[in-house]
Amino acid sequence: MKIIDILNEDRLSLSFEVFPPKTESSIESVREATEEIAKLKPSFMSVTYGAGGGTSRYTLDICKHIKDSYGVPTLEHLTCVSSTRDTVRQRIAEIKAAGIKNVMALRGDIPSELRDQDRSGWDYRHAIDLVLELKEADPDFCIGGACYPEIHPESADQREDIKYLKEKVDAGCSFLTTQMFFDNNLLYNFLYKIREAGITVPIVPGIMPITNANQVTRAIELSGSFVPQRFKSLVDKFGSNPAAMKQAGIAYATDQIIDLYANGITNVHVYSMNKPDVAEKIQSNLSHIIGK
Repeated sequence: MKIIDILNEDRLSLSFEVFPPKTESSIESVREATEEIAKLKPSFMSVTYGAGGGTSRYTLDICKHIKDSYGVPTLEHLTCVSSTRDTVRQRIAEIKAAGIKNVMALRGDIPSELRDQDRSGWDYRHAIDLVLELKEADPDFCIGGACYPEIHPESADQREDIKYLKEKVDAGCSFLTTQMFFDNNLLYNFLYKIREAGITVPIVPGIMPITNANQVTRAIELSGSFVPQRFKSLVDKFGSNPAAMKQAGIAYATDQIIDLYANGITNVHVYSMNKPDVAEKIQSNLSHIIGK
């Protein structure tokens, strides 16, 4: 099933993101975690590709296994930064052969050793290059893209950010998933601006449940997200108590999701960090709201 068809359904739903193993030794534990999340029967599951494609060989295996064994629609992440055209085309051919129709087209993080390198000769420098490649390979692909409710870290300002986002959508993105955020008002303001700019595709908010205090610093480093005082107070109060912090973080994420549903959002994507217990608890907290 295509993700765009799920997003266009007139019902509330929840989806989860998982990531592939980083090492051979963690293959089994990651497989078990993704299977437990799949058993929750989310609307779909996305599987990340890894910085620079480092764990890419596992991504397709997980996507196919979830789809074939659990009947859960999957969204395969694909990055293109520093990759050759031949490498990307081979990966696209493998995705097609596996019967996967949904691809999240991302530039990807630039490896630290390549950040000062001249990129003018790279086959792919931006996500739009990958979107165009995917559309050429198979016009039937359902392609997702990323967006930033606050601002892309490399954009001069939000106006420029939205301009390039519109170009990416026009190139073939059927929907957009947001970077994590902790203040819903940032999303609502962003939605107003992009609709004014003519971007009409579905927007899927991405929510990160912060279940331990150490995640806060890492989350801010990754996304540059604004952290509201209400959330800072939560971390200050419960951060030293792991069980309390986990419970409070799940409650905060649940509250965000309920507010999003109440304000017209129909699907929310949870960055589950391969934690089935967190995914299950959030879904349970929403059971009567989403009918699960």
